[in-house]
Amino acid sequence: MCGMPQQPPIRSTPARPRRPDASMSLLTNVMDHSLDDGYAEAAERKKAAGASGMPRTLRAKLGLAAGLVLAALVVTVGAAQARVAAPVVAKEREELVDRIGRETEAADELEDSVDELRADVSARQREALKHSGGSASDLVGILSGAVAVHGPGVKLVVNDAKEAASGGDGDPRETSGFSDTGRVRDRDMQRVVNGLWESGAEAVSINGQRLTALSAIRAAGDAILVDNKPLVPPYTVLAVGDGQRLSTRFQDSADGLYLNALQESYGVRTGISVEDDLRLPAAPSVTVRTAQPSTEKSEKGTS
Repeated sequence: MCGMPQQPPIRSTPARPRRPDASMSLLTNVMDHSLDDGYAEAAERKKAAGASGMPRTLRAKLGLAAGLVLAALVVTVGAAQARVAAPVVAKEREELVDRIGRETEAADELEDSVDELRADVSARQREALKHSGGSASDLVGILSGAVAVHGPGVKLVVNDAKEAASGGDGDPRETSGFSDTGRVRDRDMQRVVNGLWESGAEAVSINGQRLTALSAIRAAGDAILVDNKPLVPPYTVLAVGDGQRLSTRFQDSADGLYLNALQESYGVRTGISVEDDLRLPAAPSVTVRTAQPSTEKSEKGTS
């Protein structure tokens, strides 16, 4: 049966499904090829050559061996030099320690000599006062601190706080250079002494150091100095005067209230007691180099 030839059916290939990450082609390429091509090729060549990182030629092996020998030689020489120098350093250190010990002993001897000379000068001054003015000289000696005194008065003990240690936290009391707010300062003792004088004390001493018109209370680091002699806490202040009245007036004064504030705020320990008889030594030396007694007669009452 003749007819028109039929066209073969068209069989179209079905379209491939679209990848979910097609819109992120740059990121996909980076993830699929994370290693640079040049690095990848070098790694492949190294793997194919079987390289292990060690030199392969005889010359390279000899160079490596020479380097290792040189490093070992340097370390050995350094250790040998350190071993040889150790006795020299130890000897120098021992000589330095001995020198420090000798200088310290010499300084102690000089200090003892100064104390002896001061005591001799003080004794000569007291002897001269006895032979020059009678009762007036005794009064001058008491007021100047040139002679030892005794009598009723008060005993005031000032001590650091129990928990006193180094290290402050910006407290106003550390602005003068001290680090610990629980320690007694030189300015604290200055106020105590001034308060006692103002309250009627006739003679004052701190830890056996007699105070005079020339005395100075200052600091050196954390140490308190009285006439350049270092003191250690507790600080015992003896003041000769009318005991009960002196105690009451001092505790009611501004300086006594200041001391009480130190106790309440910083834990500084204080104690005051009235004593029937206190004995204060003479000042080590009372030397006046500039002041001279006035010989001019008073013109008061003259016409």
